[in-house]
Amino acid sequence: MVQSKAMTVDEYLDELPPERRETVTAMRELILKNLPEGYEETMYFGMIGYVVPLEVQPDTYNGQPLGYIALASQKNYVSLYLMSVYGHKETQEWFLNAYKASGKKLNMGKSCVRFKKVDDLPLDVIAEVVGLTPMDVFVNAYNDLRRGK
Repeated sequence: MVQSKAMTVDEYLDELPPERRETVTAMRELILKNLPEGYEETMYFGMIGYVVPLEVQPDTYNGQPLGYIALASQKNYVSLYLMSVYGHKETQEWFLNAYKASGKKLNMGKSCVRFKKVDDLPLDVIAEVVGLTPMDVFVNAYNDLRRGK
């Protein structure tokens, strides 16, 4: 699917073939169960996004809500974008070590964990990383990066 034109998360899920919908829905449920307070679920650049509302952080580099996590069905896999892993060295080190210790094979770009089935992931590690960064900490880290700290 690469980038959806869906306006809502339900529309996005309805576009997916049944097997992919099952995988994306399971990841969505895991994210929502572990997501720290304040982040909002929305459609974000053609993906399901979990963002800092503009009311909380209006000053962003692109005028869009600050993305914390995104979930997307791509052509050959599902992508889980973990911006707190990409933007924070200690979180990244923890995540890579925890993932390796799980025994699961990691297929990752800068922030993007790629997988085909939920069973490909160490769900306890994913749940923990989702819940690891409260919104105020994420916003402060973002603002520090923008100020060059």
